[in-house]
Formats: sequence, structure tokens, C-alpha cells
Amino acid sequence: MSTTLRAGVTLSLTAAFALMAAGISQAEPTVPEHAVIVCDSASFYANYDSSSGPAGLKRTLFRGDKVGHTRGAHPVYNGWAATFDFGPNDWGFVRQECLGGFGSW
Repeated sequence: MSTTLRAGVTLSLTAAFALMAAGISQAEPTVPEHAVIVCDSASFYANYDSSSGPAGLKRTLFRGDKVGHTRGAHPVYNGWAATFDFGPNDWGFVRQECLGGFGSW
């Protein structure tokens, strides 16, 4: 075995053992920050497709409905924010400008 190959294998094994010793960690889930719907009504969709927009209307949310969205952690696609509806406890997408009152409840 050449010196270069042996050095590469040694470094690879060293890196693998270091990862095993440190443990492999996963990102902790981000709990949605409490917010409310600030629009008179807001469509709540099941999914968002980058080519066609929101898909699968679930229901309409109304002013004051309690939802969750953590700014900077949960995605926003073309103004459609991933949002948790605390009523039925499910995720969907709602227009970002309809979210407000963060931390109000």
C-alpha cells in the first residue's frame, strides 16, 4: 500500500472514530412561536408547490385564530409561511402578512 493511500485511509478512519465518539446529533425541532391571524380571513393550505403555489385548501382561518410560526426557523415560500394551527393541531401554509401578534398569548 502506498504511503499516500495509507495516509488517506488513516485519516478517514480517524474521522469516522471521532464522529462515533462525539455521537451524531440532529437538529432539535423548533416549537412554533405563538401568533394570531391578523387578516379578516386567511386561506390555510395543506402544501406549497414552488411551481404552482399553494395546494390543498384545508380551511379558512379568521382574525384572532391562534397559530404558530417561528420567524427565521420555519420556511416562507413566496410569501406563504409554514404555520401551525393550534385549533386542530396541524401544519399548513398561510400568507405571511396575515401573521401577527407574536408572543401575544
